[in-house]
Amino acid sequence: MGLEQLIENCKKQNTKAQGELYKLFSSKLFTICLKYSRNRVEAEDNLQDAFLTIFKKIEQYKNKGSFEGWIKRITVNTVLQRYRNEKVFDLVNENSIEDTTVEIEEDSISIDYLLEIIQELPDRYRLVFNLYVLDGYSHKDIADMLSINIGTSKSNLARARQILRQTIEHYKTVQQSQSL
Repeated sequence: MGLEQLIENCKKQNTKAQGELYKLFSSKLFTICLKYSRNRVEAEDNLQDAFLTIFKKIEQYKNKGSFEGWIKRITVNTVLQRYRNEKVFDLVNENSIEDTTVEIEEDSISIDYLLEIIQELPDRYRLVFNLYVLDGYSHKDIADMLSINIGTSKSNLARARQILRQTIEHYKTVQQSQSL
């Protein structure tokens, strides 16, 4: 069965088709959930919520544009919805923001460790970091998505980068001392 037929069957609330759609896209969407969640358990919950939303809204998909892009956007929005109503963002003065970058030498740390330390960031920093650095959203887009101001987005990104840089430097120091 092709994707278009699968989508049509999902629109008819066919549970077998929904199961097939889940099998087809769950690993890609779980990666997105994992990136924005605090941990694996929360990512699993977010994936479940995302698929519930996808199946509820699948009638709105009109076969225009990429279906995969459509479900990825729903997944990101579902995960972000967890944080929109929480007071996880601090208002800041835009003039006090310094832009910092995180330089990571190839092979200096594993991708798994990097994902782990990103997940350990406080929610406000993790969300902005992922949206800006990993998904390429602008600060204006992030501000709109999270109902914050642009300055808050910029400061949260700068703080996330600072925390990551310090964590990576500490990790490298520990690794070097263990190899001596």
